[in-house]
Amino acid sequence: MTAILAALGTAHSIANIGAGTGSYEPDDRPVLALEPSSKMVRQRPHTAHPAVRAVAEALPLRDHAVDAALAVLTVHHWSDWRAGLTELRRIAPRQVVLAYDTHRHTEFWLVRDYIPEIADVELTRPSADDIATELRADSVTALPLPWDFTDGVFPAYWRRPAAYLDPRVRRACSALAQTNPDAVERGIDRLRHDLNTRRWHERHRNLLDLDRWDAGFRLIVSHT
Repeated sequence: MTAILAALGTAHSIANIGAGTGSYEPDDRPVLALEPSSKMVRQRPHTAHPAVRAVAEALPLRDHAVDAALAVLTVHHWSDWRAGLTELRRIAPRQVVLAYDTHRHTEFWLVRDYIPEIADVELTRPSADDIATELRADSVTALPLPWDFTDGVFPAYWRRPAAYLDPRVRRACSALAQTNPDAVERGIDRLRHDLNTRRWHERHRNLLDLDRWDAGFRLIVSHT
């Protein structure tokens, strides 16, 4: 969150596109949340900023309506990501986008060693480099994940592999939720076996000494 706040800088008004439950919204300035899912809107806490149902590709805002457009781990879900980014540039002179390197995700041990089918999903999505190029980004900053990261993004448990045995964790990860359930189940069975035999720990002992790991997350900032 600190990096996102720094990227927003002195922007006084913000539109958060694909806002979800509002986990990454600053609370010290006006924010308009735009979220297509009524379910997600209902899950926003009563103290959250106001939310409007809208899709990224057709934002109900005038040109330069806000100082900054924020999009956190959402671009890969858009039906037309280029059109969505064009909308971000239309409504705000500053765009702050948190995305990830899809190729880096396919190299994650859970994909490489256990559920390679996830790569078929990931490689259909826009990567951070694609987004940065489309936005003509001024900066792209790597954001390594701490080992105890609390947001349940797909590689969040890179040093806590047993977490992936929990169905609730898997349901919260779109890459897992969108992969063939049989493939996921086979991979999780192999992971469970390797955890029980300590094989996983032997193969990945280098990770156990790390406090942070680069899972491919990139903070992209552009000014237009």
